[in-house]
Amino acid sequence: MNVAKPVAGATPAPTTVRAVDPITLAVLRGAFEQVAEEMDTVLAASAVSPVIADAWDRASGIFHPATGEVIAQGSTGLPIFIVVMQHTVQEVLKSHPADTMKPGDVFIVNDPYRGGTHTMDVKFVQPFFKDGRLLAIVANTGHWPDVGGMTPGGFTPVSTDIYQEGLRFPPVRLYDGGKLNEALVEVMLANMRVAEDRRGDMAAQLNALDLGCRRLDELFGRYGETLIFAAIDELKARSEQLMRQHIAEIPDGTYHVQDWMDSDGVDPDPVLIDLVMTVAGSEITFDLSGSAPACRGPFNAPYSSTMSALMIGVKHVFVDVPINAGCFVPFKIVAPVGNMFNPLPPAPVSGTTTETSQRLVGATMAALAQAVPDLVPAGAFGTGTNIGMGGYSPSKGRYATIFFFGGGYGAYADQDGLTNGSAVISASRNSSVEVLEQSVPILFTRYAMREGSAGDGAFRGGFGVEIDFELRDGDAYLTLVADRGRFAPQGVAGGGEGAKADHWFHTGGQAFQTEHLTKIDRLYLKPGDGVRLKTPGGGGYGDPAARDPELRRLDEADGLTEG
Repeated sequence: MNVAKPVAGATPAPTTVRAVDPITLAVLRGAFEQVAEEMDTVLAASAVSPVIADAWDRASGIFHPATGEVIAQGSTGLPIFIVVMQHTVQEVLKSHPADTMKPGDVFIVNDPYRGGTHTMDVKFVQPFFKDGRLLAIVANTGHWPDVGGMTPGGFTPVSTDIYQEGLRFPPVRLYDGGKLNEALVEVMLANMRVAEDRRGDMAAQLNALDLGCRRLDELFGRYGETLIFAAIDELKARSEQLMRQHIAEIPDGTYHVQDWMDSDGVDPDPVLIDLVMTVAGSEITFDLSGSAPACRGPFNAPYSSTMSALMIGVKHVFVDVPINAGCFVPFKIVAPVGNMFNPLPPAPVSGTTTETSQRLVGATMAALAQAVPDLVPAGAFGTGTNIGMGGYSPSKGRYATIFFFGGGYGAYADQDGLTNGSAVISASRNSSVEVLEQSVPILFTRYAMREGSAGDGAFRGGFGVEIDFELRDGDAYLTLVADRGRFAPQGVAGGGEGAKADHWFHTGGQAFQTEHLTKIDRLYLKPGDGVRLKTPGGGGYGDPAARDPELRRLDEADGLTEG
């Protein structure tokens, strides 16, 4: 992918290059990753919102000052932000060339069409200067539970344009030379539910960036910019080389996958995902031209999210390739403008990271499974099962929150799938029951493995989960954004399908499902009303007749499967 062009005005990398010995290179790679890890840790430790602090829906990274390319990202940051945050930094550099930046500047951006995902993912970008030279850029993303918009919690399955999805920030200065733009903050918070919580999340992200700059100051002070930039170039080259080696081992050819999303939340018809993967030597072309045009509902994926999802699918298979800009180079992506994977504004996009990107990761892995089946697991649950809630509680006050649940991963050629795994586009954790019950007025009455949900096979898939919760007091509006109610996770090499999602709502003593099965917008709840969620299981791998009888006996004894 052609993402390496220097941005006008950026400080050029030093031209004097010295060889970097392998030990020093390893130390510097570890140092960059450690800086990003510390930024992630500070962000999670100081954020107010449980979705950041407890579920880790956030990421931090270090970026090249001339190209905006990613140098390193923390291992627990969401993978979906790998390419996305690179594009975010590049968009900041386009709007604010490096020669106009100064110490103390911080930029805010969340525009999905300016290197973003959906409006709830708010990104902060800060230039790092040493001795008057711009030597790096640090950035982070945190998922804010609310940025305004039509639905408490941000997610909505029924928006028909991006203006319904909350405030959008193009790359603008939040801090100008260390001076806070108070007017901007006032306007922001006036349009967000539970504004003081958003102020706390903003402070956490700014603190993390400040830490990153301090750590980079120590690193450049110890090793010097000439050696560090030489190491950055070498790490990028090695990442590209290793990725090319892996691709070269895939048989040349064209591999075609089709999958469908339940609906776009507005129209009832399934939405087609069509991926053609062409392997030629050490390069891969992903062609999404056959996929559906941009849909009316919010399940379009901005181009940055599309690129990230494709890369995540590859990285799930080739896990040893270091995360930096080099690993993106061997890929070409074809996504026509106006396609659901490259929509034009104002197409709505709030469901991209939770649903559309996940399903594209799954399609990528399914294409790779056709080529190298021994390396690729069966289909994963592939849905975020995101709950957005907001309302007033006599015990908790005014609130707006989001939380999500896991499901079953697909089986591998030599082992069963993971049960209750995190979304395949993330390293985020399921929010703990205790934290959620403390922060919002809900009561969980069931949280269990979903029996019988794993796809059968020589190795079975992982199990989904079954969750019941209800509103304790006050009133609330609840939104569910999910998928996989119609199309099950697929098995590989004769393995069976995982169970589909099965979600029910109960209000006023009546239980029901919705027309869209996995989506509902602003369901009004009173005390005692609630939800029963059953998330999908993972697909199985291999002929079920080949499964070890002892493994079957253990699953039956545990009550997970029937005899």
